[in-house]
Amino acid sequence: MNTFIKKTFINREYSWLMFNQRVLQEAEALDNPLLERCKFLSIFTSNLDEFFMVRAGALFNDFLINPKVTENKTGLTPEEQLDGIYHYAKKLYAERARAAKKIWSELKTHGIDVLNVRLKNRKFGKKTLNYFKKAIFPLLNPIVLDTKHPLIHLDNLKMYVMLRLHDSGGKTRFGILPVPDKCERIIAEPGAKNMKLMTIEDLVYQCADEIFAKYKVMGKALVRITSKADFEMEIDSVDCESEQDYRRLMKGRVAMRHSLPPVRLEMSGDDPAITDFLCKQFNIARKHCFTIYHFFDYKFLFDLDRFMAPEKVSELKYEPFKGRVIPNLKPNNIIDSIRKRDIFLSYPFDSMDTYMDLLDAASSDSRVVSIKITIYRLDKQSRIVEALCRASRNGKDVTVIIELTARFDEENNLHFSQILSEAGCTVIYGVGNYKVHSKITLIVLRDKDNISYITHTGTGNYNVSTSKQYTDLNVITADYDTGSDGADFFRNLAMGDVHFKYKDLLVAPGTMKEVILQKIKEQTELAQAGKPCGIICKMNSLTDLDCIKAFIKASNAGVKISLIIRGICCLLPGVTGKTENITVKSIVGRFLEHSRIYCFGAENPDIYISSADLMTRNVSRRVEIASPVKDKKIAKRIKTMLDIMLADNEKARYLTAQGKYVRLDEPGVSSQQYFLENSV
Repeated sequence: MNTFIKKTFINREYSWLMFNQRVLQEAEALDNPLLERCKFLSIFTSNLDEFFMVRAGALFNDFLINPKVTENKTGLTPEEQLDGIYHYAKKLYAERARAAKKIWSELKTHGIDVLNVRLKNRKFGKKTLNYFKKAIFPLLNPIVLDTKHPLIHLDNLKMYVMLRLHDSGGKTRFGILPVPDKCERIIAEPGAKNMKLMTIEDLVYQCADEIFAKYKVMGKALVRITSKADFEMEIDSVDCESEQDYRRLMKGRVAMRHSLPPVRLEMSGDDPAITDFLCKQFNIARKHCFTIYHFFDYKFLFDLDRFMAPEKVSELKYEPFKGRVIPNLKPNNIIDSIRKRDIFLSYPFDSMDTYMDLLDAASSDSRVVSIKITIYRLDKQSRIVEALCRASRNGKDVTVIIELTARFDEENNLHFSQILSEAGCTVIYGVGNYKVHSKITLIVLRDKDNISYITHTGTGNYNVSTSKQYTDLNVITADYDTGSDGADFFRNLAMGDVHFKYKDLLVAPGTMKEVILQKIKEQTELAQAGKPCGIICKMNSLTDLDCIKAFIKASNAGVKISLIIRGICCLLPGVTGKTENITVKSIVGRFLEHSRIYCFGAENPDIYISSADLMTRNVSRRVEIASPVKDKKIAKRIKTMLDIMLADNEKARYLTAQGKYVRLDEPGVSSQQYFLENSV
């Protein structure tokens, strides 16, 4: 019996692990080019690392604070969830090892031989060993633990070689050799047939015996610790009398991340004494330890292009594409064009250049008096920040609400907040204890005494890099009511008001959840009256209990509900008498499905695009926006896109009533490929 499933509910953590398993399956799918499969293997591993840092870390916190608290859908305690996570993760590790082994075999047929000395199947050549002595040996900092060095600290996700040593008197000691992270990860050595590639950690592992030559090496292992990476950052915790700058406090909190307690120990080696030593040092249970057969992370696979001929790389990757540019929409006329008609952008199939051209034009147009924007994640080099700074220098009133607590982007956002402040922009660091996750830009224009607006709302971040990798929807409109709502939104956030009611926009935590529940209720009542009805929702995750219960009630009334959910889904569909009118499918493909669309009604449906998933954290503890699609042509296009995604059987998997994701062996399409080839 699966304890992660209860009646019509699925545990959140289990659902996420199943999602990441679907990512791993793409690393095994032969319809993906080989180098793309390598990337899926790396993405799976990075996802798993973050899951342990954040989700497992949060459950450990819950266990320490209140071990008897239960999750509100399946009734599991933190300890029960953790036990299930570690048990399931061991299966994923084994599946990853099988996928990696197949990939190494295929890479070898294409001239790339990935060596792994820890499996005792390969050795490095003299050229590589000479490179080690010249370029790596001077960077090593070996430590032998003794009474003067009794305690050790291992940095989060950093690799170390651990050795069990005997000194001249036969006494056991432990040596630590950090793997340098300032060197190239891959070392290449041309061979007679193939290019031989090895990682720096394997090179350090092999040469560790020589470094500790004074001792007799009894055993060794490559190890990596995963620490909790989440921390609470509430504005109320700031002592305003002692902290003059919120940015300074955030820098301190980010630095703390490196010293948080561990939640996972990974080892490549079979010396039980080293395992016992580390478990005791870090208070880690043996069940929280994992054996690694290949590599701890696979980010180096993104660099394989460097070791192949260009024509070979082209053969083993997706065919390149460039996002479509809307015709007859030039930087010198873009503002006037948008004032005549709404613009719809579907990333990555449409280019983000249109939005960037708008921002560039607004930075210098004499009619523009102000630009206001919410920022959650940005590129490391941001053209958006450059445009905002330029606008401020040109005398525009620029207001930026930047979220300093965007997980793992804190340092980047701290950096840009300072640049924007120095350029004269008004920078606001979030709103109270709510993360600002909304995606909205408001451009205010003045023609004599007439005020008008251009408003951009979207489902994804203002990040040019991810706009080429994530599927997101955007609408740019000159609609006055939407712009007026946008002006009220920024004014209210500046004053800390998150519960204001707007004409068009649904804003969390104020009205978004309330209106969505009302929309579901309306469809339920139509079904009860025997009238046409229907619900289609696309999101990344569904966890909110109230929304789930509303979907179940609507299903019982006869409403056909189609849910396209990439990741976490805590609702079990297809249960007789409960959720038999609900289907759930997940699309995992070349691009990360990221758009959120809420569509209510069978005929001329009400459609919203949103920054928010139907997760309790989003609709209750974040500032989010759902924007109605008022332009009928754009609404029709979005509905057509939903229909194509519902027909996707190539990259989609359906969630069954047994809690498993399965492919349907039926004719269908790949929706992402369709959107690449066709404009809807």
